Amino acid sequence: MTTSFSGTATGRVGDRAARKPHLAVVGATGAVGSVLLGILSERADIWGEIRLVASARSAGRKLTVRGEEVEVLALSEEVFDGIDVAMFDVPDEVSAQWAPIAAAKGAVVVDNSAAFRLDPDVPLVVPEVNAHAARVRPRGIVANPNCTTLSMIVALGALHAEYGLSELIVSSYQAVSGAGKDGVDTLRSQLAAVSGTELGTTPGDVRRAMGDTLGPFPAPVALNVVPWAGSLREDGWSSEELKVRDESRKILGLPGLRVTATCVRVPVITTHSLTVHARFENEVTVAGAHEILASAPGVVVCDDPEAGEFPTPADVVGTDPTWVGRVRRSLDDPRALELFVCGDNLRKGAALNTAQIAEVVAGEMTA
Repeated sequence: MTTSFSGTATGRVGDRAARKPHLAVVGATGAVGSVLLGILSERADIWGEIRLVASARSAGRKLTVRGEEVEVLALSEEVFDGIDVAMFDVPDEVSAQWAPIAAAKGAVVVDNSAAFRLDPDVPLVVPEVNAHAARVRPRGIVANPNCTTLSMIVALGALHAEYGLSELIVSSYQAVSGAGKDGVDTLRSQLAAVSGTELGTTPGDVRRAMGDTLGPFPAPVALNVVPWAGSLREDGWSSEELKVRDESRKILGLPGLRVTATCVRVPVITTHSLTVHARFENEVTVAGAHEILASAPGVVVCDDPEAGEFPTPADVVGTDPTWVGRVRRSLDDPRALELFVCGDNLRKGAALNTAQIAEVVAGEMTA
């Protein structure tokens, strides 16, 4: 069956609580959008109409969601008629323009861009950590954090609730899909170019072989790691590193939290990893941390180094939780933990958290 929107609000009158909320997915044809459609089909069916929206060049395409073919509509004011919740996965500038329009039409916007994350009138929400924050939205917008922050913050939120977080030092190992389709295509083409060669054995040989085919990266990713992700900010910091700092502070409600991040791009298609040094107000133990993390929603503990068990991107990709391993108490500080975390940057790092926030909002409407 094909479903499309006629431009009217027929069938959407009456109290929201008497029907399932109607949902718009803006950016439905993108990489995260496609994952989001799959997630909507897998999770509880809480939605009425699901309206798919994209740029004019994608209008008319048909995508499958919840087992039905749905025609993609061009982004316009009219597509938000009768919509209760609108999930945005589009570039920052598109969200900045259109999210307020959708909110003015009566939709609660859940935005996956960076346009509103640090706006004091827009809550930044991870449902396992601060779902309550989604209820206070002066602009009618709720923001979704960056994928790097999301890869660790569920685990850290659980530990913070018990021990009181005071400092974070993290290094990220970020998958190329964080740079979009161009990032993935670049890595795959570079891997094909180096396969079966002796490259990687002399200074600069990989860079020379790649030539101008660096894609969105400043250096080759194949047979390499690149200590840079994002755009340049003051004093040599990258935008990705500052996002980790600013977003962690806002989500945890710790505006003075000391945070240092170094973001690194690695030759992995999907799933970000991070090493985390977390210092707390209270003394910690590995056994206590294991107990907290094992019972935390959205976290899986995989931590038996003797048996070779710890999370890796190749094992975590395509799954929803934050995976935690290599949990150790710092050798020189009884208040600090060292841990390694992995999270699929397209699922919990983007699409899943967006869907979870939308479900929190929908729950308000139907309560």
